Amino acid sequence: MVFSRLFFIYLFFPICFLCYFATKKTSYRNAVLIVFSLLFYACGDLSFLWLVVASALVNFVLGRGIERFRDKTPAKLLLALGLVLNLGTLVGFKYTGFFIENLNHWFSLSIPVPDLPLPLGISFFTFRTVSYLIDCAWGKFKSERNFFTFLLYVSFFPITISGPIARYETMQAYLHQRRISADDISIGFGRIAVGLAKKIMLADRLSGIVDQFLGNDFTSQTTLGVWYGVVLYALQMYFDFSGYSDMAIGIALLLGFRFNVNFDSPYQSATITEFWRRWHISLSSWLKDYLYISLGGNRKGKIRTYINLLITMLLGGLWHGASVSFILWGALHGVALAVHKFVMNH
Repeated sequence: MVFSRLFFIYLFFPICFLCYFATKKTSYRNAVLIVFSLLFYACGDLSFLWLVVASALVNFVLGRGIERFRDKTPAKLLLALGLVLNLGTLVGFKYTGFFIENLNHWFSLSIPVPDLPLPLGISFFTFRTVSYLIDCAWGKFKSERNFFTFLLYVSFFPITISGPIARYETMQAYLHQRRISADDISIGFGRIAVGLAKKIMLADRLSGIVDQFLGNDFTSQTTLGVWYGVVLYALQMYFDFSGYSDMAIGIALLLGFRFNVNFDSPYQSATITEFWRRWHISLSSWLKDYLYISLGGNRKGKIRTYINLLITMLLGGLWHGASVSFILWGALHGVALAVHKFVMNH
């Protein structure tokens, strides 16, 4: 299910909204959100609803154990187990076929390629659970005591299938107590309207035009036509992603959860570094905090800094999709970031 579908706009969310405001008690409202979050996921991918619940249960238990043994060997082992389970599940579902296909191609093998379905939103809720475990180990907060509250964190329907990637430290206070003002309602509906306009009126309309210029054999297209298609495709991607993020942030605000903007006019950026501070902000900040800095960031010499940037963007590209084009896209941005950093330092 997506936010721009009429079923969601005219049936699912109004019913959720009415049930939510039928009570003022946070625990009851959380129960309503859990039910509708699981229904939302089930409408999109019923066969993997169990995976969301299982992920919440496993990471809830691991978080409690990490806090109990913090700074001790068992905590490190539990964190390592959590990373293996979460990232292993993501890699298994999303990249197994891609890796085997490339092994068969490059080494002339004939390994059977499994046709694994991709669980809805697995990239997003996996990153949220991974950041939760790491932050628990770093002592940023105490682990969640209530499993159902943690289940809401993992399954919260506005951000489950397409982000933004909200971290537990951002949602923690709202999970336990929240207030909703008239301004929140007004701003929330306004942001939803803007997001719908971006998605339906701009992104979906641009999609058909892009297909006319880039959907066929490039040899039958003029150079100007290809460039025109590329520019329109960039606009389509922005309006699609940012529109969906706007709707997610608006819906969350109506329910008392406040998230920061996820796209901040990225095409107005003067440099590639500024672009990545404005484009998919929740993802770029996640990659910076949990991957780039963990690799050493810029603390281990200039050459290592450039290598860390390249590795981070390569994996960031691969996160977007299991294909060589996404890897090349990530590598291109990694090189561009490294070059810009080199120029700024000289």
